[in-house]
Amino acid sequence: MKKPSRKPLPSLSLRIDFEGDARIGPGKIALLEQIASCGSISAAGRAMEMSYKRAWDLVDEINRICGRSTVERQTGGKNGGGAVLTPFGEELVARYRKIEREAASAVRKDLAVLQADLGRAAKAAR
Repeated sequence: MKKPSRKPLPSLSLRIDFEGDARIGPGKIALLEQIASCGSISAAGRAMEMSYKRAWDLVDEINRICGRSTVERQTGGKNGGGAVLTPFGEELVARYRKIEREAASAVRKDLAVLQADLGRAAKAAR
């Protein structure tokens, strides 16, 4: 007998708002993760379907918000260089993902109740 499949819980998206219009959220963190994975800002931008300029502008914005560098450009080499996260950039990504996991864990029961409530409402509307 086949077990009924359970729908995954709704997901939580986390954006951290700082003073003024400064914010760091899933898009900027994903860009930093792509830079770490791809080894370059341009490749990270392509992977996220954005221009090099847009990717670099976002890195500049992250650096401005944090008051320190999160990405270090590397020059030279056979393929012309690239980019890596600074130790602070790696720490920023890890800290954001930890906050995200803890927030999701804290609201897991509420998300399950919300999903069940929405499911009941959808059935009632049919």
